[in-house]
Amino acid sequence: MKQKSLQLILLFCVLSASIINAQSGKGIDYDAFNLHFSYGGHLPGGDLKDRFGAFFSIGGGAEFLLDKGNWILGAESYVQFGGNIKESYILDNLLSKEGEIIGNDGTFASVVFRQRGMYTGLVLGKLFPISSANRKSGIRLTVGGGYWWHKIRIQDDYESASQLFGDYKKGYDRLTGGIAIQEFIGYQHLDKNRKLNFIAGFEFGQGFTKSIREWNFDTMSAPTKSRLDISIGIRITWILPFYIGMPSEDIYY
Repeated sequence: MKQKSLQLILLFCVLSASIINAQSGKGIDYDAFNLHFSYGGHLPGGDLKDRFGAFFSIGGGAEFLLDKGNWILGAESYVQFGGNIKESYILDNLLSKEGEIIGNDGTFASVVFRQRGMYTGLVLGKLFPISSANRKSGIRLTVGGGYWWHKIRIQDDYESASQLFGDYKKGYDRLTGGIAIQEFIGYQHLDKNRKLNFIAGFEFGQGFTKSIREWNFDTMSAPTKSRLDISIGIRITWILPFYIGMPSEDIYY
């Protein structure tokens, strides 16, 4: 994921929306209830970068956008996934001299690692319109707080390694969680006359986490270290708006 590509995508979205704003006519002077569906790409920082590489997220949320003051209040949840695992040594104590895990059938087990995680939290923010023609479009700033967990998913394709059955797997998966905060800055476009409603911008997350597991089998020790997990990325969101109090003949989706 290259920084210049992300910046070009965001710039294109903002310029396109600005042109449409100029053509849209009268804005939408109603409170709005918005449903969100989004996709993001992220780079890890802090302690997280020692465990995972670049990863992605998909999810959504719901929020109220108040016409008075353009205040934003809502909730969001994202599932995180990726395939770049840096702590790939966690099963080294199970390897044979050939460097493989022996399954119950005497053959090599097929074990792969995946990143899995989830963030769920509340959102508070404000929209700053850049055109009087559409007060529901402009620069969007939000902050949020919630819970963030992540782990290494250990996938035994043929389920042949009893060393990774049931609770045994939990001793290796590095399940981690804790309180997290998120910040977002970007552009939001809600249009009355066209079906183009989106948000595009940069997202930052900080997780104050620690291990949820009481014991790591590979290190034969209790993980007690506090962590600071950081993510930096870009998020593109499609909005399905519902305008509260709008006459039925004027409703747009």
